[in-house]
Parts: sequence; C-alpha cells; structure tokens
Amino acid sequence: MAGIGAPAERLDMPVAWTPYFAVADADLTAARIRERGATMAVGPLAFVTGRAGLAADPAGAVFGFWQGAVVPDWSTGHGSPARLELHTRDALEASVFYGEVLDWAGGGSGCCVASHEHGQVVLRKGHDTVARMIGGSAEEVPDPAIRPRWHVHFPVPDLEKAVEATRDLGGAVVSPVTTSRTSRSVALADPDGARFTAVELQKTS
Repeated sequence: MAGIGAPAERLDMPVAWTPYFAVADADLTAARIRERGATMAVGPLAFVTGRAGLAADPAGAVFGFWQGAVVPDWSTGHGSPARLELHTRDALEASVFYGEVLDWAGGGSGCCVASHEHGQVVLRKGHDTVARMIGGSAEEVPDPAIRPRWHVHFPVPDLEKAVEATRDLGGAVVSPVTTSRTSRSVALADPDGARFTAVELQKTS
C-alpha cells in the first residue's frame, strides 16, 4: 500500500507522501513528461520487480510512475489510501497533462475516464474514483505560498484518536476538522513535516 524511505541527500527533496502511477513503458512516460515542459527528477531506474521514475508536473506537483509487476507483499486493493487529490492552480490543464503522460484515455485495460464535476476533475476506473484534481478559480491570482501537490488521504476508524496520536508522537495538526455528508477529515503532518489527511467515514443508518 505504501512505503517509507529516506531520500538521497544529493536530491535535496522535501519530505512528502508521493503517489506512484502504473505505466506500460517507463521510458516513454519520461519522454512525454519532458516533451510537455515538466521535470524528470530521477530515473527511470530499475527497482526490485520493475522500473520507477520521479517527476514534477508543469505546476511543480511531484509524482512518481512505475512499470512492472507489483512489489511482493504490496497491495493495490481496498486497504490502500482512501483517495488522492491534486491541489493545483488549473485542474483542467493538469488533467490534460496527466491524461497524455500516463495514457489514461488510451483504451488499454488500465485506463481511466476523467469527468468534470462541480469544478473538479474526477478520475475513475470503472465505478471506482481513483483521484480528484482541484483547482482555483480562473479569475483568482494564485497564492505563491501554496505549492501545488498531491494530497494523500488515509482512512482511520477514529479521527480524534488519530489527532491525539499525531500530537503524542511529535506531529502536528495543520487544519481544522472538515465534515461532509460522507466523511470527516483533518490534515496532519508527521515529525519531519510530511503532510497527509486522515479520513473517518461517516456512519450511515
């Protein structure tokens, strides 16, 4: 579902949760990234059962890609993060970039369908929501202090206990609790500053 590792000092990378997307050809993906004005930071490099690369999209949001078999003992099922959200300046522009680079609309077995819903771009594979891309209003000047990035949401059974454990272990709460019809969530940071969101699903009667 996820892995934790120390980045190489020479890369000078911020501590963060980084999503990795499956691709059929790592070299082709890297070429597409460069062709579209984005940045290849690492790779593609051989790793265990496949090849991986690390990149940043044109707005600066960091993501990874993976070609090959699933790493042994890793899962891509329902124990995975609750959802991924890209917070960026232009969601439509981002959806075009990722769609072309990752071949989400290419017609293969792993492809997804993007749709525009309530000002967001929603990416689905079959009936499952894979990710959301959320942008600001086109009329608004983007806040330069807000860096576009992928937000990783992890499910928790009890939001208050997750907040308490975060503080006890030296982390921080970086947002108020937000409530929707289906869930309650809060943004947290670990002791090294990596941000993530804890999500508690609302009980339905």
